[in-house]
Amino acid sequence: MISKSDLSSLIEKNNLQVKIAQKNIESAKADYIQSKAVFFPNINVSHTGISTTNPLMAFGSKLNQEILTASDFNPALLNDPAKTQNFATKVEIQQPIINVDGFYGRQAAKAKMEAFHLQSERTKEYLELEVSKAYMQLQLAYKAVSVLEKANETGKANLKLVENYFKQGLLQKTDLLNVQVRVNEITNQLQYAKSNVQNASDYLAFILNEDTQGKTYKPTELLDNKIAIEELQVNLSENRKDIQAYSKSSEAYSFMLKSSKMNFLPRLNAFGSYEMYDKTIFGTSASGYLVGAQLSWNVFDGFKSIGKYEKAKAESLKAEAEKEQYKKQSQLELNKTNRQLKDAENKVNLSQLAFEQSQEAYRIRQNRFAQGLEKTTDLLQSETQMIQKELELLQAVFEYNFTKQYLQFLTK
Repeated sequence: MISKSDLSSLIEKNNLQVKIAQKNIESAKADYIQSKAVFFPNINVSHTGISTTNPLMAFGSKLNQEILTASDFNPALLNDPAKTQNFATKVEIQQPIINVDGFYGRQAAKAKMEAFHLQSERTKEYLELEVSKAYMQLQLAYKAVSVLEKANETGKANLKLVENYFKQGLLQKTDLLNVQVRVNEITNQLQYAKSNVQNASDYLAFILNEDTQGKTYKPTELLDNKIAIEELQVNLSENRKDIQAYSKSSEAYSFMLKSSKMNFLPRLNAFGSYEMYDKTIFGTSASGYLVGAQLSWNVFDGFKSIGKYEKAKAESLKAEAEKEQYKKQSQLELNKTNRQLKDAENKVNLSQLAFEQSQEAYRIRQNRFAQGLEKTTDLLQSETQMIQKELELLQAVFEYNFTKQYLQFLTK
């Protein structure tokens, strides 16, 4: 047994689509964290060891170790030095100061992260709609089984009555055969209805990410054969999360365009290092530091920056067009669904009337048949029509309830 109220928590906890959406958020968040590099320094620590007889390297190593003596300037030693070892420990810091393109890149990463968050929220809303639909399909399947089980009992009762009439010589063999065929048809329909119960259970288990093997759900609430009419707001909301997500995505591309444009401006960065030297590993007998700043301007890079800017411009315009197209499609879907709801309401009313009329027709024919005033074929036709109209009513109720929920989803 499962209730509709249980489904929301199970969807949030188990559904794979929700988990995928959450990982998309985490990925976008990681990109946003990376963009902090525009503010924070890059720090690198290294330890290097060399052994050399290269004149320049040998002289420089002694100079860094602060162990040069007057004898080291002997031309013979300068030109042909002995093997010299040098170990250097170096701490380097690079600090961005002004990188305008990086600032806009960070804003783009933030907008992208917010877009994925909104998409995730919309995914959850969609899955709530989908699981509600699956639950109503399960209710419909069980209700169809109930209707056909009742029809099966009625058919068997009619068969027993016809068999008695046949034994008394009041009916022909063809009448008995027709009733037997009808009972078999109902039995077959009942089997299909039970299979639909399992199909609906399997789909619900798939949405909930649960094992489908041998599991059959049963709803705690039964499908009603009546509907509740509501007046719904049918305007497209700009606050709908998927539309907001498209706006954020368009905003991200706009920031990327600005970042590409700012790539033509110079960058200002500071740098510094602290170095320690010794002739033994990890030694620190001599040290020194270096600080500075660099203003760099990439004047021409073979059209790479120009091409990057043109691509960003095209993608920004494309994102804006996609947003407008999505809004127009959403409005179109909203208008269509609103008309479908009115059509579904009308269908329920007509199906209800048809079912009541078929019930009364069957009751009259059944009474007349018991009195020998109706043909067997007319009774069977009336019974078939009644069952069909009841199933059509249940289907119409399902369609109305789902269309109403879908309309609420579109205006949410």
